[in-house]
Amino acid sequence: MSLKLLLHRVRACALCEADLPLGARPILQVAASARLLIPSQAPGRKVHETGVPWNDASGERLRDWMAIDRSTFYDDKRVAILPVGLCYPGRVPSGGDNPPRQECTQLWHGLLLPHLSAVEHTLLVGHYAQRFQLGPACKDSMTDTVRSFRQYSPRFTPLPHPSWRSVSWMRKHPWFETTVIPELRRVVSATTRR
Repeated sequence: MSLKLLLHRVRACALCEADLPLGARPILQVAASARLLIPSQAPGRKVHETGVPWNDASGERLRDWMAIDRSTFYDDKRVAILPVGLCYPGRVPSGGDNPPRQECTQLWHGLLLPHLSAVEHTLLVGHYAQRFQLGPACKDSMTDTVRSFRQYSPRFTPLPHPSWRSVSWMRKHPWFETTVIPELRRVVSATTRR
């Protein structure tokens, strides 16, 4: 199946619509020429409303970590964005979003990933993306996985999710800013340069 047809089918997916508080709206950015892949957990409410991946404060923080501008980030020929869950999963009563629904990975990821043969590096944003991509190679905690980022090089860079909670996480783990971010910026620059 061509990538164009596949993306049409993915964007029309309503498999778990009845279980989603705002309905189905699969959000992704994929082109066969992309050299950088960003899997993450699932779109947030603001992203669901706009239909643009990472179009929120978390996206601003992620782009800052990457030292990348919006035009490069949203250039699908350079950057592919493929969340573990493609639709907004709703909120947990205690705050934060529900985990990504697994139907997307089971139904679509296996069909989409083979079209991304140009990908040179993958940023694993958050625990769910790390578990999905690394499987048993993932450490016991997201912090330990991120701290061990060199172990996953040159193919992957694990990152925390850049939500507002990451600000306090970074205060507790200053090595992220001094060690991981410079390497992240080097890799992003090398893979998105044309």
